[in-house]
Amino acid sequence: MKSNMIQSFGRKKKRLGDLLVDAGILTEEQLVEALQRQKEKQQKLGITLIDMGITTEEQITGALHQQLNLDMVTLSEITISEEIIRLVDESVLRRYTLIPFAFNKYNPGILRVAMADPLDIIAIDDISIVTNYQIEPVVSTSTDVAAAIDRYYGNVEAMKVAERYTRERQEQYTSREKEEENQSDEVNNAPIVQLVTKIIEQAVRQRASDIHIEALNGQVRIRYRVDGVLKEAMRYEAELLSAIVARVKVIGGMDISEKRKPQDGRITHIVDRQEYDIRVSVLPTVFGEKIVMRLTSKSGLTRDKRELGLSEKELVRFERILKKPHGMILVTGPTGSGKSTTLYTVLSELNVEDVNIVTVEDPVEANINGVNQVQVNPKAELTFATALRSILRQDPDIIMIGEIRDSETAEIAVKASITGHLVVSTLHTNSAASTITRLVDMGVEPYLIADSTVGVIAQRLVRRLCPRCKSDRITTLSERELLGVDRDMEQRIFEASPTGCNYCSHTGFRGRIGVYEIMPISPELREAISRRANAEEIKQIALREGMDTLHMSVARYVLDGTTTMEEMKKISFE
Repeated sequence: MKSNMIQSFGRKKKRLGDLLVDAGILTEEQLVEALQRQKEKQQKLGITLIDMGITTEEQITGALHQQLNLDMVTLSEITISEEIIRLVDESVLRRYTLIPFAFNKYNPGILRVAMADPLDIIAIDDISIVTNYQIEPVVSTSTDVAAAIDRYYGNVEAMKVAERYTRERQEQYTSREKEEENQSDEVNNAPIVQLVTKIIEQAVRQRASDIHIEALNGQVRIRYRVDGVLKEAMRYEAELLSAIVARVKVIGGMDISEKRKPQDGRITHIVDRQEYDIRVSVLPTVFGEKIVMRLTSKSGLTRDKRELGLSEKELVRFERILKKPHGMILVTGPTGSGKSTTLYTVLSELNVEDVNIVTVEDPVEANINGVNQVQVNPKAELTFATALRSILRQDPDIIMIGEIRDSETAEIAVKASITGHLVVSTLHTNSAASTITRLVDMGVEPYLIADSTVGVIAQRLVRRLCPRCKSDRITTLSERELLGVDRDMEQRIFEASPTGCNYCSHTGFRGRIGVYEIMPISPELREAISRRANAEEIKQIALREGMDTLHMSVARYVLDGTTTMEEMKKISFE
């Protein structure tokens, strides 16, 4: 069946490039260049334009919406019924990057389909034949469509792959006695390759920072850490574990025959045209090996400083610290508090042609163009300290140390900053003031710390409330005291919806934001550090000079509805 709607849509069909030129998104010259590049790469024009940095998915979607007078939909905000989900197979949806999401409310014989490319008449025709409905194209971004397909079909498809692998193994062993499994056979087994790929892709589309593949008694559990919280994604039969582990070890460059020792590896994987760097850790447990994969994208780490969540006042202090030609800048906080993102943002800010930047990291989290990055290798006796000594002979202007872990590294870092270098590094401490006392505890002389340190940035991450489903309430007396507001004044704050919505995957939160405590080192602070002042005294001086503590910064986010009292209590101990 080919509907009148499709035919009329086909008659007014226009090329994407012409539509974008008409919308003023690109020039004729850019279109000619993009068409040439498209011809070379054999890919769709929209993808070519995005790869070239000429436009974005959102701009293309907006132009199609305006120029073709089509509706636009955000799939994360709606729930698709089971009746519609059963209409089309996942492979067809992925081939055309589209998903049916509703029936036309005026005519139930018309199926509304979200499409990244509503100009694709062949796709519309195929979906019409498969579903036996007239098709009404609706515009959406390819990222939104891919995430929706994952949400509704991902686990089903992953389970099919897992079942196919189990069935193939059973067939393989029915005719003979079971022998020791051949690891190389498992690795080359297509279903397992697909399964591991699906696990990684789903994690990326769900905005996960970590993937946990865990060996339980009789089962394999897959969990994703999203916005700092672990949630279960799927479970498989225990017999799949060895194959999954073998596959991850191969692509992570590890030894597949070694099952008794912990191992570390690294994977580079492309999802939706974006490159992800995946750090892999394998740990033997009583039921088998557990895998944790940490996902980082280059674009996620190297952000503009305005995207970090700094207030205007903090931004001024941040920029003042970065303008120092030499000295030591320390970023502190526990694991998972966003230190690496801040560190890489600092480097991107300082990365200009006339400076030589060298980093020593364990591991290198993201490659930055124009920066010389050194990976620590204890087996080759390349530690932070030995690498730093060599770096100082490489004529550096700026040195980034992934982490100050011992007194030797701390001492070299301090001396390098005094001899005319800008040193940027991280430490695991609870506040900006306690960072100074930690360096003293490491054996660095207080007068050297006072001379070298130009600024300390302590930070945490808190979950942002979902803007679509958060609800407000009146604070209690104790909450007003914690927030530092008038005890007798009625104060409204927001909290997460207990059921959430589609936009936040029913968690009540979406994304995270940084909370900062920025302490530039003033002459009065230098004097206090030199005479071995304790953390409390250093903090009181910094407060007089205008520093906001982590508690003050997060209280501001609670009052403006960005986060909740519960999130505040997690990071604020005062």
